[in-house]
Amino acid sequence: MDTKILLASGLAAYLYVIAPGPAFLALFTLSASKGRARGAKFICGHLVGDVTWGALAVAAIVGANRLGPTLFDVLGLVCGLYLIYLGGRALTTKKDSAPRAIGAERPLLTGVIFGLTNPKSYPVALAMFSAIVAPYVSKLSLADAPRLMGAAFIGFLLADATLIFAAGLAPVRRFFLRHGVIVTRVVGALFVAFGARSIYDAASGLRRG
Repeated sequence: MDTKILLASGLAAYLYVIAPGPAFLALFTLSASKGRARGAKFICGHLVGDVTWGALAVAAIVGANRLGPTLFDVLGLVCGLYLIYLGGRALTTKKDSAPRAIGAERPLLTGVIFGLTNPKSYPVALAMFSAIVAPYVSKLSLADAPRLMGAAFIGFLLADATLIFAAGLAPVRRFFLRHGVIVTRVVGALFVAFGARSIYDAASGLRRG
């Protein structure tokens, strides 16, 4: 398998985890109020959900490719529009919320439940992986799925390590609590960019078809 495909899978997993969302807010709030150790337990528990939804996204992408390029191009188009929708909502954020520190007593268990029950996890994972892996999808087969998930798992771990490190830094905690809307808007712009790339690749594929 081309190394670029593995790097793309790892990058998709990394961006999926670090993108601000419910888990991101929960982690930084918990770390700010209860310390980095509890935040680390929460995000380690959340890894169970990340791996589950990431595996389903990879399976959907590989499965769609096996059924034909047109189906995957349509999937890429829909996912690109969804990413732009999420990015647009983030870009229009007007004020910070003040999330409470959930799971302070049982952060590991809370992280597992949080990761598995977030209804937006699968569509976001599918959209992110589709947008980044799309240029290489024609080279994928079912036999490649385990290696794709292996690369994605490394991406998940690197993202978790990044978040745990950042969440424990006092300046980051202060900045997040005061200017979280700025972070949200920057990531929103990234979502729009990835969505636009996904739509471009999908449209190119449909034109060739």
